Amino acid sequence: MQPDSRASADPADVVARAVSTPMIEHILVDDTGRAATEPLREDIRFLGGLLGEVIKAHAGPETFALVENSRRDAFAIRYSEITRDDLAGRYTAPSVRELMPVIRAFSNFALLANLAEDLHRERRRRIHLRAGDPPVPSSLEATFTALAGAQLADGEVGASLAHAAVVPVITAHPTETRRRSVFEAQNRITELMRTRARTELTPAEQQGLDREISEQILRLWQTALIRLRRLTISDEITTGLRYYDASFFQVIPNLNRDVRAALTGAYPGSGLEDLSMIRMGSWIGGDRDGNPYVTGAVVTEATTAAAVTAMRHHLDELTLLRQELAMSARLVPPITEGLRALSGAVPEDDDEPFRSALRTVQARLVATMLELLGPEYLSATEMSWVQGHPVYADPAELLADLDTVDGALRAVVDDVIADNRLGALREAVRTFGFHLSGLDMRQNSETHEEVVSELLRWAGVCDDYTALGEADRVALLSAELTSRRPLTGPDSELSDLAVKELGVVRAAAQAVRRFGPEAVPTYIISMCQSVSDMLEAMILLKEAGLYELDGDGMPSCTVRVAPLFETIEDLQAGAGIITAALELPFYRAMIDGSDSDCAPGSRRGQQGAQEVMLGYSDSNKDGGYLAANWALYRAELDLVAAAKEAGITLRLFHGRGGTVGRGGGPSYDAILAQPPGAVQGALRLTEQGEIIAAKYAEPVGARRNLETLLAATLESTLLDTEGLGDDSQEAYAVLDELAALAREAYSELVHRTPGFVEYFTDSTPLSEIGALNIGSRPTSRKQTTAISDLRAIPWVLSWTQCRVMLPGWYGTGSAFAQWIGDDPDRLALLSDYYRRWPFFRSVMSNMAQVLAKSDMGLAARYAELVPDAALRERVFTMIAVEHARTLDMYRRIAGTDDLLADNDALKRSVHNRFPYLEPLNLMQIELLKRFRGGEDTGEIRRAIQLTMNGLATALRNSG
Repeated sequence: MQPDSRASADPADVVARAVSTPMIEHILVDDTGRAATEPLREDIRFLGGLLGEVIKAHAGPETFALVENSRRDAFAIRYSEITRDDLAGRYTAPSVRELMPVIRAFSNFALLANLAEDLHRERRRRIHLRAGDPPVPSSLEATFTALAGAQLADGEVGASLAHAAVVPVITAHPTETRRRSVFEAQNRITELMRTRARTELTPAEQQGLDREISEQILRLWQTALIRLRRLTISDEITTGLRYYDASFFQVIPNLNRDVRAALTGAYPGSGLEDLSMIRMGSWIGGDRDGNPYVTGAVVTEATTAAAVTAMRHHLDELTLLRQELAMSARLVPPITEGLRALSGAVPEDDDEPFRSALRTVQARLVATMLELLGPEYLSATEMSWVQGHPVYADPAELLADLDTVDGALRAVVDDVIADNRLGALREAVRTFGFHLSGLDMRQNSETHEEVVSELLRWAGVCDDYTALGEADRVALLSAELTSRRPLTGPDSELSDLAVKELGVVRAAAQAVRRFGPEAVPTYIISMCQSVSDMLEAMILLKEAGLYELDGDGMPSCTVRVAPLFETIEDLQAGAGIITAALELPFYRAMIDGSDSDCAPGSRRGQQGAQEVMLGYSDSNKDGGYLAANWALYRAELDLVAAAKEAGITLRLFHGRGGTVGRGGGPSYDAILAQPPGAVQGALRLTEQGEIIAAKYAEPVGARRNLETLLAATLESTLLDTEGLGDDSQEAYAVLDELAALAREAYSELVHRTPGFVEYFTDSTPLSEIGALNIGSRPTSRKQTTAISDLRAIPWVLSWTQCRVMLPGWYGTGSAFAQWIGDDPDRLALLSDYYRRWPFFRSVMSNMAQVLAKSDMGLAARYAELVPDAALRERVFTMIAVEHARTLDMYRRIAGTDDLLADNDALKRSVHNRFPYLEPLNLMQIELLKRFRGGEDTGEIRRAIQLTMNGLATALRNSG
């Protein structure tokens, strides 16, 4: 394939072509694809039609006409029948009040289109299953087929998965925070649409069903999509916990049980009878990096709310079990002695022994809740059950009682009943315990340094810790961490910052005492750049009693200390930092004493584990897309080698965002793209933004997405997925060169182009994002305008809103073009990597997805917001030329003109509904012009925020 002349032509010519060429030309849909998506289009037409009727009835005919004309014009732009000027002109005359319902219309349409796409994906999967087609990749069925073909020994599987854990960590970084009413309406529409598609209905039933769907759409229309006030952390805690009742309680126990049954059935000698792979984590209420609102009280609120959610679930399920297990002792075989003992009743007086036993279990759980949580979470009736029953010391005691009931059921040949609700509850207690999910703590290393310096000064240990070099810091901190002496006492006079930081870790320690060590499993050090950065965090843990020395002076810590390596330089230095920490005798002793599974606190003498978190967001902001992805891969290779050399277990925690610029993209491909040895049965990853709702809002989607994580983890652990064989070192060297070239091209624009920050600020809604009520956290870590201090979410969200999508591709085209030059062998080599190396294919595929969502024509309109014409032309030209170059290089390496050749689901999305984004983008530009021109009212601010919310919803992975 020859180079595209557009990538090397005169820059002005390239810009003109880029602006005038619709991206739909790079997304090819054939007749087969159109036929397969016809049911999706029918659903979109149906839901859109009902929305239109609601708009006409409740917003008036003028608004409906503007919406309909905008919709038609948007499609006409795709086919070059009209220009964007024609559609943009519709929005210059109406007032903000008149535009608001139009914005709401397209935002609600995006919600309904998302719903239709999810249903279509579900529909296609069912079609394939009914047809008996081979299982699709990313399904557990396909994974177990692949494992069977590998003929693995039972012992090998058991050793590899002995401490396997897949931990999605829910974070408070929402670029879309769904209101509960919106959430519930969407879920209700989903269920109604399923009934509509799968049930033979009479005309009257069909009419009634459609009327109920219309009613739910009316509820959506009459519900404000954005809040008038900024979210608090309490709001975020409540939102995060919502997903447990919505899907996690139903899905995770069953999925854990299914995986365990499949593994033990295929590998009976593996010793995996107690394996429960999926566990949940959270940052909401524990992540205080740059968030001044996280306090000790918030940690207590978050851990308590999680515990209430878990124990309330267990108690409610016990109530339902008591209703179901009404077996009479007169009608079933003899009841086991264990059940009789648990019931506490006299045999001849107890005709319903299962109910009696479960009443005892309920009473003990209520007693436990009363002790751990207080009476405010229990009803008067529940309180009356306690009657002197002992509390459960831990979830294991509750599980033992449930196991007794299970054994008694199976003894009377009721396996089917035992496997149903009781089986799910037993698995839920295994998985969620009394804590529900592990709350991680996170803080920036600079804050640790400041606080520890103050503590050392107060204790008279060191007057100026910050003046010490690294070696002296490590020596000083090591001495403190091998001493039982605390640095502070009840009467210590400390700054507000130190009091707050100590308050957080002390609240975490209290949560561990109440709910067990799993309640707070990890302490993450942001911007970790040295061993002393790790030890400073441990000083705080020591002051709270989470790190301590036993009688023999041996250290232990119920909380894992996890450095977060974020910038490219920090990723490159990460393995050396871990190696140096492990050379400290007390630190190595602490690691060797830790359990290597995801339940810290036990001490079984197994090989210790070191957790390391990898930052996808800041590395991308620092060095660009390709350089960051390769730095992460290289860091993982180095960390795997360092852990192997040290004889410890490495657990990697992936700080991925929803968008490709922050590590997003298909999870299955991303996990398979990890280097050899990087997974080892354990996977922790953050789930952020609108991705949480997209994946986990309802059980069917939640099951599919969690199954994907499990499938990829099993394959990456047990199979060779890299695919390079003996060519790995050559491939690594090639990527070293490409990453350096890509970083140079990226840095030339972002870090060295005069006025770039001004261009970025003016051409995107960055400043307006700060007012969007989507989260409790400020947009910057510090009050500066430096790109380095800007949080990754507003950085990525800003570029997404204006449809440049710069963090997901910039610099990559230049790197490929420079490295290949005119050498066909080099092009052939990259094409070979694309075919057989999952990492490289994932990088290319994710980049193509981002390019498919970009639009230089719209980006040019946002560039017009930059007042400085010379700056505008200079920077936009650089962006447009690189965009064209990147498209060209993708076509040449991948061997296709279709950006979405390997992603049918996204191709459907882009083709069927991306024209509906046009009005939102054009209205946002118009509103930004008015706002920046002096029309500063609450109404216009809300309108801008609503366009941002609508675009984030429509793009689905924007932040």
